[in-house]
Amino acid sequence: MIQPRATRFAPAQARSPANETAALLDCLADVSTRPRYAFMVLGLIAQVAGPDGVAGPFVMTERGPLPLRDWLCDGLAPMGRRDPRRAALAERVRAELRREGQLPEDRVAAERVVEAELRDRVRISGKTNLSRAISELVTAGLIRRHYKGFAVDHINRGGQRLAVYALTGRARCLLPIAPHSPRPQPQLSLAL
Repeated sequence: MIQPRATRFAPAQARSPANETAALLDCLADVSTRPRYAFMVLGLIAQVAGPDGVAGPFVMTERGPLPLRDWLCDGLAPMGRRDPRRAALAERVRAELRREGQLPEDRVAAERVVEAELRDRVRISGKTNLSRAISELVTAGLIRRHYKGFAVDHINRGGQRLAVYALTGRARCLLPIAPHSPRPQPQLSLAL
């Protein structure tokens, strides 16, 4: 089990969003094998979480509801866009679709088919990376994970169920601060 070292940020320091985020980054550097990736995951979860810090099981998109894990994978996918392995995967997908006769003759339609297949494959591998990062965050006490769905007591943890993540501990500093109602300003009377 990974034991985080004592943070450099003393508890006596004023609690500000900057201090909290710095302490979170320090914690991630200690507990995660990929701290930047873990921070991006936390940021995306915070973006769709409610005021209680809970996100999932669905995220509303312009195409309708999308499972949280799929949305997170899609959100993180652009990070690998320039990776040479992604370009090689796109070429392999194109070649496979052409060999199977599933690639349309129209260039624009063919690109849409390739992009859809590429997105599905990247999403599958992304779920593996996401699962590893979430497990590290759960171990560090930054996320609480549970599932909602059809087979709640299924022997296979993922059997027809969808992930729900709740930010806990230091990770809650990423939640947006609820807007406060403006304080009433005192009325100064200038009557003499």
